[in-house]
Amino acid sequence: MLRGEKTATAGLHGVSEEEPTPDPGDRFVVEDETGTPRAIVEVTEARVIPASEVDLQFAKDEGEGFESVEAWRDAHERFFERTIEPDTLIDAIRFRVVERL
Repeated sequence: MLRGEKTATAGLHGVSEEEPTPDPGDRFVVEDETGTPRAIVEVTEARVIPASEVDLQFAKDEGEGFESVEAWRDAHERFFERTIEPDTLIDAIRFRVVERL
């Protein structure tokens, strides 16, 4: 993300009422694996879409090296520990780094 390779992220929609889909303009502090704040990011786009609408560009923009939508789906099924059906709702979020901390 700090190198600009990750400009998108995906989540399962509606899984937690504590984490609603963000709105464009929302800002968040991003921490590294040790909990140290590393950046402030701003949401530039937030859409709720069925998994079948995740395209290759979005998969690549997640910055994880996905070369296909199938690879994206497989990785997210492992992460979410559930099957992602074509109609599974996904929070498709795009963001930009506004400040490095």
